[in-house]
Amino acid sequence: MTSSSLILGPLVRYVGVDDATFWFEFDVPGTVVVRTSVGEVGEARTWGVHGHHYALVALTGLPANSTITYEVLFDGDIVWPVVDAPAAIHTGDPNGPVTFAFGSCRRGDNYSDESLQRIGADALAGLGTRMAGQDPGEWPQALLLLGDQVYADDPSPEIIDRLHARRSAGEGPAGARGTDAENEICDFEEYSWLYHESWGVEPVRTLLASVPSCMILDDHDLRDDWNSSASWRLDIETRPWWDDRVVGAFSSYWVYQHLGNLSPDELAHDDLYDTVRNASSDAEREKLLADFSRRVDGRPDTGRWSFYRDFGDTRLIMIDSRCSRNLDPQDRRMVDATEWAWVRERALEGAPRHLLLGSSLPFLMLPGLHHLEQWNEAVAQGSWGKMMARLGEKLRIALDLEHWAAFGNSFGDMATLTRELSRAENAPASILWLSGDVHCSYVARADFGVGGANVPATYQLTMSPFRNPLNLPIRAVNRLAIRKSAARMLARLARSAKVPAVDVSWDAEAGPWFDNGVMLLTTEGGSASVRVQHAHVDDSGEQTLTTTAELTLASLA
Repeated sequence: MTSSSLILGPLVRYVGVDDATFWFEFDVPGTVVVRTSVGEVGEARTWGVHGHHYALVALTGLPANSTITYEVLFDGDIVWPVVDAPAAIHTGDPNGPVTFAFGSCRRGDNYSDESLQRIGADALAGLGTRMAGQDPGEWPQALLLLGDQVYADDPSPEIIDRLHARRSAGEGPAGARGTDAENEICDFEEYSWLYHESWGVEPVRTLLASVPSCMILDDHDLRDDWNSSASWRLDIETRPWWDDRVVGAFSSYWVYQHLGNLSPDELAHDDLYDTVRNASSDAEREKLLADFSRRVDGRPDTGRWSFYRDFGDTRLIMIDSRCSRNLDPQDRRMVDATEWAWVRERALEGAPRHLLLGSSLPFLMLPGLHHLEQWNEAVAQGSWGKMMARLGEKLRIALDLEHWAAFGNSFGDMATLTRELSRAENAPASILWLSGDVHCSYVARADFGVGGANVPATYQLTMSPFRNPLNLPIRAVNRLAIRKSAARMLARLARSAKVPAVDVSWDAEAGPWFDNGVMLLTTEGGSASVRVQHAHVDDSGEQTLTTTAELTLASLA
């Protein structure tokens, strides 16, 4: 094996029953080949932007439900695996159980003693450590990263040092120097540092080289509270560094996260991907992505970050609940009309046994917080007058009151869709919302008032953080929000602001928890169950996972 020019990857991004895609970053242009133990070979030429060189390799014709080892060659030299153990994937079983590991909010800080003391063990490192001792058939079929894979507005101390050095040398976006974004990520190059730090460390790197991953963006991909309200947008767009941030964020997200969400067939029919790969120069590619970034930021209906995947008879719909918002104060929506029509169509077509709705933001907050967000939206929109509206807006930003509950129109749309699905002739066995964001984990069962036999089990499954624990005062607020007395008081507050009551009830069956962790959801036939696992450093200094709770969600025959 020669010295590797492989900077990051391989990331196994998509694995179906008979196909797969692998994502790579190299430090020079060249040709990458993925060679498998079953004889299938994929090949791609790199394409470059901002001095980085990327490739996605698609494989088809793979055997179902099989462990397949692979190796990666770059210009004829083996660059992966880099350890003695072979690299492997496990293809899908269309008739077997499916396990999803999911969560959100992961800082990419290193694993020094100081870092482990400050922000704790990393749940993804724990998952990777455990998988190293398992048969590939026992691995999760997908890793769902539900937002905040990187923190552009709160990077690690090591990256802040790099930012200072870069800007002291007069490099990088001039608009960030001497501003409130001095210590924040602002362009493509700086975003690449976040991904290298987050995904390049072992055992996370080997985890991502083995288990397919599905990703969606959230606010820290750009900045805390991104798209909370129209007034937030008006303010942020006056900052001299915002345009650089938008271009860097969306260009890098498209390269590092979005492309891998697509199947080989979707990649083959993606016009922007085709245009970027076949552009005549890196500069042309950079302009294509910059133009796309500004356009999709200003007009979300000109692009789509949401996607869906079928795993046997389980359908996952990953919803962009951040970029696609409509912030018009007269018609606030978590997802705009175009995006919602797409979500409805994906949810209603076919007859999946289990429907998973991935959203970085919980659909069902802890009950007290739900009513608080309802109240805040109404007050910020003027239900208590102009003076209180200004206070409501300040509270919205200060307290992060911008989840589905704070977009009442969209909350109602989702509840209506759920009832429609629940009353369908071929209703799913379960409808589950998988979310993160809130740095607090819980399992909440909901009742949409449908009644009758064979009604789907409806649950909010919220797992956050992978690695970024909440401070103690906010933990206390969350513990208060789960109490029925607090929920009743805040519900009365919402009613006083002329917010109509929602015809949905829910309670947390388990949680809240605040430690770094991951949830594992398993669907099989008419059953669904979840394991809640939390990360810690064991006596040998290794980051591991222990099971905190196990719950059965659905058990239909």
